[in-house]
Amino acid sequence: MSEAKNTRMLTGRVVSDKMDKTVTVLVERRVTHPLIGKIITRSKKYHAHDEKNEYREGDLVAIEETRPISKSKAWKVSRLIEKSRSI
Repeated sequence: MSEAKNTRMLTGRVVSDKMDKTVTVLVERRVTHPLIGKIITRSKKYHAHDEKNEYREGDLVAIEETRPISKSKAWKVSRLIEKSRSI
């Protein structure tokens, strides 16, 4: 069966790669406060599937929604946008 074309895509930064085949991705979005009108940053962490353990902490990646892989994992890393600058 082919996968649906209208899957949700998000962009975020890898903040943890300590788990096997899983990375934690921090996604930030900017929203207007309903009362004050000031633009504020909202962030959320997602566990994403990384089959080959190729993404490292600091990488900017795109993740896409998929079927549940585990209790907390329903996203997979689709592509690398920017490699982290390692020291």
